[in-house]
Amino acid sequence: MIIEIQGLIPFPLKETDISRSEVWGRDNSFNSDNTYLVSAESGKGKTTLLHCIYGLRKDYEGNVIINSDDIKSLSQTDLLNLRKQKLAIVPQGLFLFDELNFFENIQLKNRLTKFKTESQIEDMAVSLGMQSFYKQKTKTLSYGQKQRTAIIRALCQDFEFILLDEPFSHLDEKNIQSAWELIKQEADIQNAGIIITSLGNHYNLKFDKTLIL
Repeated sequence: MIIEIQGLIPFPLKETDISRSEVWGRDNSFNSDNTYLVSAESGKGKTTLLHCIYGLRKDYEGNVIINSDDIKSLSQTDLLNLRKQKLAIVPQGLFLFDELNFFENIQLKNRLTKFKTESQIEDMAVSLGMQSFYKQKTKTLSYGQKQRTAIIRALCQDFEFILLDEPFSHLDEKNIQSAWELIKQEADIQNAGIIITSLGNHYNLKFDKTLIL
């Protein structure tokens, strides 16, 4: 998969100084062979960028092209299929169901995709230290535990790119490393690319390309 960003400027940022941005108003290509870090201070549009790529926002000038198709031109059915089969996401807000437990939040998606076996989900939970929280309601989990839950949920589908919006903001260095290894492992299996946003933190991880937003 190739994601092309052509002269993209969200309307809310048109009156701001974007002259130093390596993304806004410029042309960039994201190839699924690579990993990318998009780094910026708060309020520079990290979430907006991922929402534009994911087709959640259309209030911008310029183009977002995915495999030669302008995402604005996709029908609702094509957009849904893109999200089911090619684009996975860990949104900053996570959007977990508080009254469901850890495993129920994962299975809610996995029942639709039928992508992972229960044993594979258990293995991912163990790799992120979440095996003790299977039956714990999400509302009682720490934010870092919720982030790990959302990461596992996002990996329960086919994807050619996974978009992660500040996914490690509440994780310590050990858990960041474990989460990255799991994400990278799953992406490698699917020959998929990774785009991660951060508030200027590189997390001591290696990316193929870093862009300043």
